Amino acid sequence: MTDTHPDTRTVVVERDLPHSPEKIWRALTRSHLIGEWLMETEFVPEVGHRFTFSAEWGEVDCEVQEADPHRVLVYSWNAGELQSVVTWTLTPVPGGTRLKMEQTGFKRDQPRYYGGARAGWPQFFDRLELVLERLD
Repeated sequence: MTDTHPDTRTVVVERDLPHSPEKIWRALTRSHLIGEWLMETEFVPEVGHRFTFSAEWGEVDCEVQEADPHRVLVYSWNAGELQSVVTWTLTPVPGGTRLKMEQTGFKRDQPRYYGGARAGWPQFFDRLELVLERLD
């Protein structure tokens, strides 16, 4: 976990996965797959597309800011008072892909959001890996 600005905090999760960038991109951008590892959504990987992640605890309002297939995906992640940005970076490495997720914008007075992200993203990655294992 790194701090990029004195007034905000960032959560970073990075893993090397034994899958191609194309396969990981599918799991990051297809609504039915996203619903299996993250939350229910009607996601479309097009800049400007607005969508919502839905879970039993509530909703997250989002908008796609960048979508470079198999390389970079960026969207806003706004829930309650939290105004943040999630950036996915896919980098080919020997034997697979390094997948990095960086969520920026946690204010110092938002420990609940920051703590939730620190605890939640590694679990989401675990579930993503299970989805990837069964994809062709």
